[in-house]
Amino acid sequence: MTKRTAPYSAEVRARTVRMVLDHQGEHASQWAAVSSIAAKIGCSGETLRNWIRQSERDTRQRGGPSTEERARIKALERENRKLRQANAILRKASAHFAMAEFDHPFKR
Repeated sequence: MTKRTAPYSAEVRARTVRMVLDHQGEHASQWAAVSSIAAKIGCSGETLRNWIRQSERDTRQRGGPSTEERARIKALERENRKLRQANAILRKASAHFAMAEFDHPFKR
C-alpha cells in the first residue's frame, strides 16, 4: 500500500472550517455555507462537511473519536495485526519442529 498525502494541509482545513463557522449566519443553512465555501477552495461540499464534523469531535462538541484518538487506534490496530502475524509464524514454526522431532528416533 502506498501512503497518500492529503491534498489540503491541516492549516488550510482549519482555516476553511473557521470560515464556514464564521459565515454560516450569512447563509440560509450550514450546508449552504459549506457549498459556497467548498466551491471557492475547490473541494467537494461533503469533504468540507467531514472536516467540520471532525473539528467538532476534536473540540468535544460532537461525540466520537478525536483526530489523536483515531491515530492512536490506527497504530494499535497495526501493532495488533503485526503481533497476530508473528504469532502465526511462531505457531507454524513450532508445529514444524514438533513434527521434525517425531521423524527422528530419540537419541540417548
